[in-house]
Amino acid sequence: MYKSFKAMPVWQSSMNVAEKVFQLTEGLPKKEDYGLTSQVRRAAFSISANIAEAFGREHTLEKVHFYYFSRGSLTETQSHLDYGQRVGYFEETTVRKLDMELDALHNDLNRLIRSLKSSSNPDKGRRG
Repeated sequence: MYKSFKAMPVWQSSMNVAEKVFQLTEGLPKKEDYGLTSQVRRAAFSISANIAEAFGREHTLEKVHFYYFSRGSLTETQSHLDYGQRVGYFEETTVRKLDMELDALHNDLNRLIRSLKSSSNPDKGRRG
């Protein structure tokens, strides 16, 4: 068990992604400040924020709920990055690398969710 959400590898990975998204969006045109720049940064940052929120929750189902929010923010980030590539703001190779990191993070979140859900259901797998 972790003493802090900051020690969780899944949180650390999500913060690394948020930093990379921030750096990637530094070069976007000023006209995107309230559009793509704001949207993708907020979605990327929300991944780690929801992991931290889940950590602070007492009940397992509440934790799972916030991990689902985190996963939703992750896929939203992927969508924004894809859009940015399609309109020519981001290089395909850069988006592909970030997408691979996000896919790995998605898998980590899924494992965490499955683990919590199975631990909250002690009768799972019992017959009768």
